[in-house]
Amino acid sequence: MYNYKTILKVFAIKRSACTLCDILPAMLLTLGAVDSFASEGGTTHYNPGTLATLIDNAPSQGGWVLEPMYLHYQADVEVSKQIPVAGLTTSGLSAKADAITFGGLHTLDQKVFGANYTFGAYVPYIWLEVDAKVEADLGAKYRSDTEQGLGDITFIPAMFAWKNGRFQYNTGLNVYAPTGDYEMGRLANPGMNYWSFNPWAGVNYTNEVLNLNAALNGGIFFNTENPDTDYSSGAYTHLEASVQKLFVLGKGLITIGAEAFWCEQVEADSGQSERLGDFKGRTTGVGPVLGYMLPMDGENLVFELRWLTKKKKKNRLSGDYIWFKAVYQF
Repeated sequence: MYNYKTILKVFAIKRSACTLCDILPAMLLTLGAVDSFASEGGTTHYNPGTLATLIDNAPSQGGWVLEPMYLHYQADVEVSKQIPVAGLTTSGLSAKADAITFGGLHTLDQKVFGANYTFGAYVPYIWLEVDAKVEADLGAKYRSDTEQGLGDITFIPAMFAWKNGRFQYNTGLNVYAPTGDYEMGRLANPGMNYWSFNPWAGVNYTNEVLNLNAALNGGIFFNTENPDTDYSSGAYTHLEASVQKLFVLGKGLITIGAEAFWCEQVEADSGQSERLGDFKGRTTGVGPVLGYMLPMDGENLVFELRWLTKKKKKNRLSGDYIWFKAVYQF
C-alpha cells in the first residue's frame, strides 16, 4: 500500500503556465483565448483550465518539469453579435481550434525569498478554422479561413512557491509574446499580434488524511495595442478553483474532481467602431477533471483530462474546452 502523505509531499507538480500554454496562448485567432470575452476577436490570451488543479500547482522542489499538452476548442457566437477580427467586423462567427503545446520549467535548488523559484516557457502549435460573415461596402459576405502555425509563446520569468504545512502559496508572472503568425484581414490567425502580461497568485491545500486537494488561483491580464489594427483589448481578471479527491490505483493515485472558472473584463476596449460600444465581456464555466499520478523513484509522471463548458457569457464565443495534459517531473 502506498503512503498517501509521502506521495503527496513528493509530488510537487508545476503550474501550467500556458495560459497552453499558459499554455496556449491564443486561439481564435489564436488559441489562447478562444474564449475569453470581449477583446479583439472575442478572444484573449487567457485559457480556462490552466491554473487550478493539482497538475497545475507550482513546483516545490528543485528539478525539471516537461509538459506536453493538447487542447481542443470549438465555439460560436450568436448570429446578431458583431465581433472585430484582425481589422474586420464580423457576425455569426464560429471557430474550431486544436493546439499542441510543449512546455518546460526549471526550479532552482536554492531558495529565493524563502520560496522555490521556477522559470520556463510554453510553445504552442495551432490549427484553426474560422467561419463568419464579414461586413463590406457592398454588404456582408460569408468567409471561411483555415490556418496553422506557431502560436504566441508564453514566457515565465518568475514563479514562486512557499510551503506552510498543508498549504502552498504561489505567485508568478506570465508573459505572452506576439510570436505567432498573424495577418491583417485574415479570420484565422495563430497569433494575437500583441503582448499580454499576467501577474497571478494562488493557494493550494492538500489534506493527506482526507486524501483531498483544493486550489484557488486568480490574476489580471494587461494587454498592449495591436499595431496592425490600432485596437487595444482592455484588462481583465480571472479566477479558477478546483476540488479533487485522491484514490489509490495500482502503484499510483487516481484523482477525480471538478473545476470552475470566472473571467471578467474590467477595462473597456479601445479602437473599435463606436457601434460596438466598450465591448466589455465576461465568462464563467465549470467541468469535471480526471487524473492519474505515478511516482517513480524521485521522478513523477502525471496525466490529466478535463472538460470545461461555459455557463454564462457576454461579448464572447460560446463553447467547450477539452484538455489533455501530461507532466514528467525529474
